[in-house]
Amino acid sequence: MADEKFDEKDREKRDEKAEEKSPEEKWQRDPLSGIIWAAIFIWAGLVFLASNLGLLNWMRTQAAVVTGLSIIDNTLNAWPLVLAGAGVIVLLSVVVRLLVPAYRRPVWGSIIIGVILLSLGLSDLINWGIIWAVLLIIAGILILTRGMRRPRS
Repeated sequence: MADEKFDEKDREKRDEKAEEKSPEEKWQRDPLSGIIWAAIFIWAGLVFLASNLGLLNWMRTQAAVVTGLSIIDNTLNAWPLVLAGAGVIVLLSVVVRLLVPAYRRPVWGSIIIGVILLSLGLSDLINWGIIWAVLLIIAGILILTRGMRRPRS
């Protein structure tokens, strides 16, 4: 009797593994995830290339000349730009998922990750106290709008 139950569980595990999707099937089901990862890697590569070629510092000096302001006193670092760009890409993927029904799935995790990446990237330019205050305001607005949309029973 115990052997029959063990064999049945073993068969169920094998069936579950056989039903698992291959990478090609996952890509066909949700190509947006692959596109987002590719966009993040391309963005990171472009930023690091610009940094290695000295274009980031050139852009900083040109921005200072045009605006007359020296917002960033030291050299422009690549990592904050990579993180901020990745945050923007993730948040754009949230917009696509919300607008295109074929790609719709839960987005709260992506929103949180996108905001964190964007905040980390902008932390050199903006005071953390401002970032956290704005994040708290946004969270409060989201909670409020979600509560107002919920039907009353």
